[in-house]
Amino acid sequence: MELIAELVALVIAVGVVAGLCDRFGWPTPLVLVVVGAAASFLPRVPEVQLDPDLVLFALLPPLLYATTAQTSLFAFKHNKASIFAMSVVLVVFTTLVVGWVTWMLLPGVVLAAALALGAVVAPPDAVAAAAIGRRLGLPRRVATLLEHESLVNDAAALIALGVAVSALTSSPSPPEVALEFVWAVAGAVLVGGAVAAVLALVRARLRDPVLDTVVSFVAPYLAFLPAEAVHASGVLSTVVTGLALAHVSPKVQTASARVTETITWRTIAFVLENAVFLLIGLQLPALLSGAADSGLGGGRIAVVCVGVLVATIVARFVFVFGLAGILTVGTPWMRRLAWSPGVATLVSWAGMRGVVTLAAAQVLPEDLADREVLLLAAFTVVVGSLLVQGSTLPWLVRRVGLPPPDPAEDAMRAAELGDAANAAGLRRLAELTTGEEPDGVIERLKDRSIARSHASWERLGRPLADQQTPSSIYAQLRMEMLDAEREVVIRARDDGSAPGEVLSAALAAIDVEESLLDRQEELESLERDQALAPRPREATCAHLRAAPAGESHPASACEDCLIEGTTWVHLRTCLTCGHVGCCDSSPRRHSRAHFGSVGHPVVVSAEPGEAWRWCWVDDELG
Repeated sequence: MELIAELVALVIAVGVVAGLCDRFGWPTPLVLVVVGAAASFLPRVPEVQLDPDLVLFALLPPLLYATTAQTSLFAFKHNKASIFAMSVVLVVFTTLVVGWVTWMLLPGVVLAAALALGAVVAPPDAVAAAAIGRRLGLPRRVATLLEHESLVNDAAALIALGVAVSALTSSPSPPEVALEFVWAVAGAVLVGGAVAAVLALVRARLRDPVLDTVVSFVAPYLAFLPAEAVHASGVLSTVVTGLALAHVSPKVQTASARVTETITWRTIAFVLENAVFLLIGLQLPALLSGAADSGLGGGRIAVVCVGVLVATIVARFVFVFGLAGILTVGTPWMRRLAWSPGVATLVSWAGMRGVVTLAAAQVLPEDLADREVLLLAAFTVVVGSLLVQGSTLPWLVRRVGLPPPDPAEDAMRAAELGDAANAAGLRRLAELTTGEEPDGVIERLKDRSIARSHASWERLGRPLADQQTPSSIYAQLRMEMLDAEREVVIRARDDGSAPGEVLSAALAAIDVEESLLDRQEELESLERDQALAPRPREATCAHLRAAPAGESHPASACEDCLIEGTTWVHLRTCLTCGHVGCCDSSPRRHSRAHFGSVGHPVVVSAEPGEAWRWCWVDDELG
């Protein structure tokens, strides 16, 4: 009963703190660590000591799996050289640097124990990297590299830790260490790939979203536990399984199963990620009391802890800038991978540590001399990196000046994909049409596909000050209609005039449609305050290459709409004759009509700040 109450209190605290951070724009991981540390000194707050098996075998697999669900396998393969350098070579380098500093600062500590601490603090945390990166809007290349690095480096660090701990009682040879590392990687890939293949076959035969979600619950453990049982890397095996299943998901899962799984894992990741940071802070009293009993003076303990923190940060800076310099002067292939000074600075400073470091520290033998000091040093690195680096990272991002992900470019790419998907869908519909369909069915299918494509384009630019886009008007009116429909169903429930199963199905149908409208409202609210103005791109077709370069041509009105007395949403200017017409989301679509009548192939956006061009002939963006 007491344990259940403590868990409920933990979840409530996580929800309250995370909600406040979201409301006021505070960095959630940092605040949770501070709140946990402060709460740990309150009366009746239980002392927290993380069980390493609980963290490494119970919490880490689902956290890694949830992160891989949002990771592109293509991007992971594309960055494999950088991932290897940051996840393996940097871990070894940090282990050696921090081990040497610890050995120098802590009298009497054996070198193997100092190297074990170096391995413990070497890996930045996947949870911390993802949480901080999402909130700050780091440049996409930096955020991607940090997440990919932190998915794999735990495996290298745990292998290094195992070697260092075994060195306390034996002397493993370099060939033995190399063989252990090779098997840890190869075995993990084999186990993770096999588990992914089996689960993909199972998912392809499931049509129940609930059963499919159950499969996703056990997937990280099916990958992690067998790999650990054969002495391979459970961390890497889980990453392989997660990446592979996420890649084949659109082909083997139903749409409802993917939606259900996404929402479920978002909830799991939210609770676990934030609970982890709160638990980190709650460990402070136990670690302080243990270090106080070590017999070392407080000054010496402080020097060791601060020295380990500084060594951890400096080692990452030295390695990252050294690697960037080597890439800059290397072969043409290496120069393509080179990082700018701004990217190197952000990657160096964004090495926050997390719960894996604290859990791995607990693996140190109980009878190890000065074990409590080493545990406190690991805690100092985790909290220090979160508070010092995490709190100053927003300032550094602004100082470096690298652009965050561009919403306009993302919206433009989404519109392009929507157009391509719409064209493919209409071609498929034409192949399937027999002429025997009931009246209006084909037209309804075409209208729904085209409307979804137009909604993507409407998010670009800005409509008139007193005008809404057709999609936003549709969403508002449809929401009102759904509210009225729901009231009828609720009255039927309260009156008992329909069976419960019928009522549940009716409410579910309304909820599904409303959730789609909610998503559109969320996108529009994020983009409402400023126009999305994508930059022009390199020409990809003959008409775009022959047309004038894209320049901003703001126009105030659609010429034909003024004559007809109709309204428009966005404007396009013909680059051949200068005609200004309205876009395809506008009621009259005069820009397309102009192309149909005179055949001028290329238009440029006539919205303020936009200079992208569109070829009507080839349906290409430039």
